[in-house]
Amino acid sequence: MSDATEEIPSVDYVEGSGVPIRGNDIDTDQIIPARFMKVVTFDGLGEFAFFDLRFDDDDEEKDHPFNEERYQDANVMVVNANFGCGSSREHAPQALMRWGIDAIIGESFAEIFAGNCLALGIPTLTADHETITDLQEWVDEHPDGDIEVDVEAETVTYGGQTIDVEVDDAQRQALVEGIWDTTALMKANQNAIDETVDGLPYVDG
Repeated sequence: MSDATEEIPSVDYVEGSGVPIRGNDIDTDQIIPARFMKVVTFDGLGEFAFFDLRFDDDDEEKDHPFNEERYQDANVMVVNANFGCGSSREHAPQALMRWGIDAIIGESFAEIFAGNCLALGIPTLTADHETITDLQEWVDEHPDGDIEVDVEAETVTYGGQTIDVEVDDAQRQALVEGIWDTTALMKANQNAIDETVDGLPYVDG
């Protein structure tokens, strides 16, 4: 049998510039409003990320980091407490991924949201309020500054300093060992699945 993880990349390191999204309890409806979820696939959801926070009723831009030119190439999002709360919609991390987000550092995350991020290979890393505030302020002052996220070591390096962050043990293992994509994992283990099914007495071949 082939190695079950050979088709799934490990996600042990993310590098890029940051974008600060401030505010506690930013829920999934704010991340992707429900009216944009009436789609067959997730393609194109990225442009609607934070839509109602970014535009008024006349589609005029409001003050939001996702509208700022200096953050358009950012791939590391820095958030506050209880990010991704609310409904369990997987469209929220799908929209962020399609915007270009590869990792999210925050004070805390809703459990289901973090799980949905894991299913996409997006690490969610946590640190205390002061650490996150300092990082958000640094990103404000250095929008092109480099942020290095080491998932395995649970560190974030920026501006010549390295800070400790936390990654859920199960999430870290899945990302580092390349077993986060359950669909690809099942495909890679198709022979083993077929053999198991063939051996079940209650399954009619």
